Amino acid sequence: MEEEKIVYSRPQCSTHLSATEDALYVLGGRWTIRVMIAILGGHTRFNELQRTINGISARVLSSELKKLEVNHLVERTVLTDQKPVLVEYVPTEYSESLKDVIAALADWGVKHKKKITA
Repeated sequence: MEEEKIVYSRPQCSTHLSATEDALYVLGGRWTIRVMIAILGGHTRFNELQRTINGISARVLSSELKKLEVNHLVERTVLTDQKPVLVEYVPTEYSESLKDVIAALADWGVKHKKKITA
């Protein structure tokens, strides 16, 4: 019989499950991380974001942006000194905390794709 591989103790498992649930509540949607990546990549206007993120509808993008704003990951800035009035979605200082998470997820995605297509 193969030896069982326990990675986390029971208390660690419980802690990780709870913390991961909190993170996935904010980031777990189909489009959320994609929108955040586009914003962190310098795409700040609504139409620009919609063009960058293939397949996202205006309604879904609007909803995702509101969710990111509520969670203090983006700031909605209205530029009234221009005609027409422009709205930008700018990453907050807090959103910097996602860079390592996104990089790790992207790295794992590349490795996983290689493994399953090998």
